[in-house]
Amino acid sequence: MPIRWPSAASAILSHPARGWTAMSPRARIGFGVATVIILGLILFLWLFQWNWLRGPVGALASARLNRTVVIAGDLDVHPWSLQPRVEANDLRIAQPGWVKAGGDMARVGRISVQIELLPLFAGRAVLPRLEIVRPRVSLIRLADGRSNWSVGGGGGAGAKLPAIRHFTIIDGQLSLKDARRKTTFSGRVFTDETAGGAGKGVFALRGVGRLNGARFLADVTGDPLLNISPDRPWPFRADIRAGSTHIVATARILKPFDLGGFDGDVMVSGADLNDLYALTGLALPNTPPYRLRARLIRRGTLYSFEKAAGRVGDSDVAGTLTVQTRGERPFLTADLRSRRLDFDDLGSLFGGAPSTRKGETASPEQTAMAGRMQAARRIFPDATLQVDRIRAMDAKVVYRAGTVNAPGLPLTQVQLDLDLKDGVLTADPVAVTFRRGAVRGVVRLNAQGDTPRTDLDLRLTGARLEDWITVTSAGPPAIEGQIVARAKLTGYGNSVRKAAGSADGTLTVVAPSGQMRQAFAELLGVNIFRGLILLLSEDPRQTPIRCAVADFRVTDGVARANRIIIDTGVVRVEGSGVVNLKTERLNLRFEGQSKKPRLLRLFIPIKVEGPLTKPDIDLQTGDAVAQGGVAAALATLLTPLAAILPFVEPGLAKDANCAALVAEGRARGAPVRTPTAR
Repeated sequence: MPIRWPSAASAILSHPARGWTAMSPRARIGFGVATVIILGLILFLWLFQWNWLRGPVGALASARLNRTVVIAGDLDVHPWSLQPRVEANDLRIAQPGWVKAGGDMARVGRISVQIELLPLFAGRAVLPRLEIVRPRVSLIRLADGRSNWSVGGGGGAGAKLPAIRHFTIIDGQLSLKDARRKTTFSGRVFTDETAGGAGKGVFALRGVGRLNGARFLADVTGDPLLNISPDRPWPFRADIRAGSTHIVATARILKPFDLGGFDGDVMVSGADLNDLYALTGLALPNTPPYRLRARLIRRGTLYSFEKAAGRVGDSDVAGTLTVQTRGERPFLTADLRSRRLDFDDLGSLFGGAPSTRKGETASPEQTAMAGRMQAARRIFPDATLQVDRIRAMDAKVVYRAGTVNAPGLPLTQVQLDLDLKDGVLTADPVAVTFRRGAVRGVVRLNAQGDTPRTDLDLRLTGARLEDWITVTSAGPPAIEGQIVARAKLTGYGNSVRKAAGSADGTLTVVAPSGQMRQAFAELLGVNIFRGLILLLSEDPRQTPIRCAVADFRVTDGVARANRIIIDTGVVRVEGSGVVNLKTERLNLRFEGQSKKPRLLRLFIPIKVEGPLTKPDIDLQTGDAVAQGGVAAALATLLTPLAAILPFVEPGLAKDANCAALVAEGRARGAPVRTPTAR
């Protein structure tokens, strides 16, 4: 028959002699054997040398972590408690084999772990104490993505730590060399527990060091860990400063300490969103100083930024963002809106600087950049494109701006749809809407190769000349009419300046019809006397624009004019020259011919040359001086009337072949229609 151990033991303990004699011989033998085993086990544990297990434990950990693990100091175990404690001294974890420098990934002076036994039967792990003394941790990630802290297929879902009720780090030191993000960090990590108000304690985890050479401070504080429960969220506050970047979060870990699930409110500010790459691994665009807030939710590998809102430069922005970290690269999706976009803020996206005029928002670095570009009279920024960051993530971003602040430009709306995949960034469409008309097209940046390639194909449709050319004077607009254009270019280089300086393609602008104040048409033909007289008299008479075409062929960053013609009812102007995108200078010459006989015509070509930012307009007076010399000579021989003959234009200029010019513009991709003959 089976032995009932609890009842037998109870009988023996209550009446030792009677209980023992009452037991059967078989029961007495079984009970004696059990007693010997228990006493032997107690004696064994009491006398056992736990250092004998250092080798087996190290071998087991080495196999699990795929790198050498050694307990070089004493291994102490204190088992006589419902909360047994294990203490290892001088723990060393070597670098994985692919780290050429060798050495230790981590070395800990002492680590002490205590665990509660009873919760283990319910499938929960609770650590009453975790103490780490003098840890020295060296983290490394190579450009190919291998990292010494990756020991399994966690997939970035977040560490799942047991509930810890007393967590101590003493004199911790941490270094990081991340070739993939081009990030370095060196600093100290430690914990602190202090008494708070009303007898309430505070737990703090702090870090101090330098991130990419800039000062780094991290301060995570929360309720004391003593009463922490795996079933209750643990609230905390994080305050992180890295250079000019400042992050403040008030959040909670839903199940302490499963770091894969938390939510809270976050505020982020700094000089440039691009600086967040070192902290987040997200290749965000360059921007002016910003301040944003959002509701941050993490569920495993998915981060959601809900109800994001704030300001970037002098523009407001709001929307939602998500980041999926599962996979080879982070995947960002965003839907963003601006009620009012300050147009100069977009300059930072291309490596330039926003406006630095009074009242505008710019960082000290951007202000310095703007000063250098202004001093050099440059438009195209030479900031190096960080192609490694473009390759480090994928993204789909939708952006809309409802209104645009752009003094001097008739802009009303902006639309961008961005797709980044496998190192290729495509903006389709890029759409900028004006009061009348729009620019719309595709821009593609291929950063897969050693030298990035940029392709753009932009078209201007439905625009009006009077929205772009304004002259302050009484009477009707100086010029009116439709204008269309197309730019199709391909450039190579890791900056906007290099891409522009190597560009090949075409630029075409066509005004298929319209009208112009006759005074300005006369000035355009440099019939100075008549033009000034009409202008000063505010003559409202109009002359038709039969057509206007400016067509350039761009080769290796130099745009050479194939044809520049402006044909009006009274004047025909032809131009020639180049626009050098490498040197950011232009050299254009315009010559006008009147179509009607004009008395007192002063024929002076116009030359436009100099930097693109502020070219000089020069009247080529040499020809006029020569004509004046001829007039003086004739005056000595002929009647006084002959002296003015060199200034009379016989009106021999013919109408430009507008239909052919417009057809040529259409062939080059300008979306135009042949104008009605006038």
